[in-house]
Amino acid sequence: MTSGDKGSTPLGGPSLADFRREARRFLDESVASGVACPAFGTIMPPSVGDRARAWQAHMHRHGWAGLHWPPRYGGRGLTRAHTNVWGEECARAEVAPHMNFQGVILAAGAILRFGTEPQRLRFLEPTLSGEILWCQLFSEPGAGSDLTSLTTRAVSRPDGGWTVNGQKVWTSTAQLAQWAILLARTDPDQTGGRGISFFCVDMSTPGIEVRPIVQMTGDSEFCEVFLTDVELPPDALVGPLNGGWRVAMSVLADERSAGRVGAINLQRRLERLASDTPSPDPLSRDRLADLQVRGRTLVHMMSRSDGDLSLGPLTKLAASEIGAELAEFALDATGPAATVTGPATEPFLYSPGLKLGGGTSEIQRNLIGERILGLPREPRPRPPDPQRQPNPGADT
Repeated sequence: MTSGDKGSTPLGGPSLADFRREARRFLDESVASGVACPAFGTIMPPSVGDRARAWQAHMHRHGWAGLHWPPRYGGRGLTRAHTNVWGEECARAEVAPHMNFQGVILAAGAILRFGTEPQRLRFLEPTLSGEILWCQLFSEPGAGSDLTSLTTRAVSRPDGGWTVNGQKVWTSTAQLAQWAILLARTDPDQTGGRGISFFCVDMSTPGIEVRPIVQMTGDSEFCEVFLTDVELPPDALVGPLNGGWRVAMSVLADERSAGRVGAINLQRRLERLASDTPSPDPLSRDRLADLQVRGRTLVHMMSRSDGDLSLGPLTKLAASEIGAELAEFALDATGPAATVTGPATEPFLYSPGLKLGGGTSEIQRNLIGERILGLPREPRPRPPDPQRQPNPGADT
């Protein structure tokens, strides 16, 4: 279940084998001392916020955060292979590899690639230390799978800043975040991904209202966020004006491709389920064996596709489908006891969201067909032509 310990090593850096032993020792000590935060996936539950923040600060203090980031931004200057080994060892120890996926992976990835040097110096190390918690203001009530149809507007001001109005939804941990990455349309005359810009937003700015959404699990991991005349300074823009869609695509690629830890955790859950719930029913055994084979295939596929962000839709789709089927299988294996709250109930109630977050399974299949397999694009409806006169004699 590991990526192997052979590969390039930065000058003066540890080999992957030595690094793995070092990581395992650090994690074992951290678990034994109680400082490590148990794994919780890509969304930090509000209930573990303080513990996760303390764990992030502990990792940063001891050199286990931002492993492949340049040292000037708080990292260690190692390789992505070292980061992958760290994720594998965190999965083995069932420990969170970082506090804030939206910050360490998404916001920081965008700022590293497209941010100015002052933005990198301002945001990156405080994100690694746990001082800054981020959320992602992308989806809207009318712009989920088709994010380019977003209607949040950022209008330029004479001082070079921006005034933002709009609404976002399904924003993870917005009620806890200090900063957000935001997509807003800055040129209403352009369509699609053109005319959209990417911003960093201080969540304490006047005009921002956060309303937690209660899920059917009883948790409130997601929020609605309303932006009313929110004023952003000129340096809030990340990347080129009206070129934020390219920045956003890099963020979404990171989101879909950063599931190595989740895939390994999924495989471990499958292995535990197989040992804890032996069944005399051959159909159940066959169903579980199929999930195990697909889970192990996913882990190896993610190891082999390391660094190839174009394969993100493939791995994201596989992880979502296997995770949802695993939750359904665990509920079925529980039997009548599943009618009351138990260890299998909450994962099952949560599982439909696996096929929605980060892009629906339908969208991932489109991306696989068009971008990986090179199939013709799915027909898009043409916008109505205002110059075309209706034909009264035509069929309707």
